[in-house]
Amino acid sequence: MQENYLAKWLSGELSEEELREFENSREFASYQKLKDASSNLKAPDFDTEKALQRLKEEYLDNAPKVISLNPFKKFLRVAALIAILLAGSYFYMNTLTEKVTTDYAERSELMLPDNSEIFLNADSQVSFNKKNWDNKRNVDLKGEAFFKVAKGKKFTVSTKHGTVAVLGTQFNVENRKGFFEVTCYEGLVRVNYNNKETKLPAGTSFLMINGKIVNIGTPNGTLPSWMNNESSFESIPLKYVFSELERQFNVTVSSKNIDTNLLFTGSFNNTDLNMALKSISTPSKTRYKIDGDNVLFYAGNTQQ
Repeated sequence: MQENYLAKWLSGELSEEELREFENSREFASYQKLKDASSNLKAPDFDTEKALQRLKEEYLDNAPKVISLNPFKKFLRVAALIAILLAGSYFYMNTLTEKVTTDYAERSELMLPDNSEIFLNADSQVSFNKKNWDNKRNVDLKGEAFFKVAKGKKFTVSTKHGTVAVLGTQFNVENRKGFFEVTCYEGLVRVNYNNKETKLPAGTSFLMINGKIVNIGTPNGTLPSWMNNESSFESIPLKYVFSELERQFNVTVSSKNIDTNLLFTGSFNNTDLNMALKSISTPSKTRYKIDGDNVLFYAGNTQQ
């Protein structure tokens, strides 16, 4: 029997041939009895107006004044609660961040939870999550620092310009505006700059100036020169030399009639300002004048 015969039979839509086939089926007798019985059923009388009045008297007039939220408003409440929990978690995790900052003419050193050491140069900052240190050895750096890393899981230094990754070694990272230099003194360092990795074995450096990678010679000694109270430069634009002078002595440096992009090779002492000024002015063939905490470098033929 066709599945839709019953519905068509009840609605009187079967053709004569379909009706004969349906009447000859085994189910027809049962369906006919049900149809006959149901035809004798009568729905009770129902007064619509009376029912509405009763509903109003018994329920609506006595119902509490409650405004239910629609599903979207309920969703907003849940979303707001989740946002508060996330914000609280973020604030809690950030309160666990250790931060060390140095000012001009100031240095600092600190010991990390794994006994790794950081030595901060002037005008620098490092931060790390002490609570999560065992899972992720990562330090955020602004400025310049020398690292002595204890062996263990991967150790990373994150800067604005790039990332430095090691397992256990000694290296120096300088991260300034337009200037990014990494020098490896022991072991192997991986530098990621512009999504490209460069491996630095001991005695090599990576240098970027104003977005351009610059070839650099072999570093001298087993420590960065600033840790021995000396700032050294090899073919570095004068403006970066002047900036380092400001950091080491907490002075303001200006220049007049000087091309600060000229390359400078030399060094200056970080403890004696007058000696430092001579060490810069002589090889750069410039002159200088001191006025309190202000230093002016000018060309030899500049009228004063």
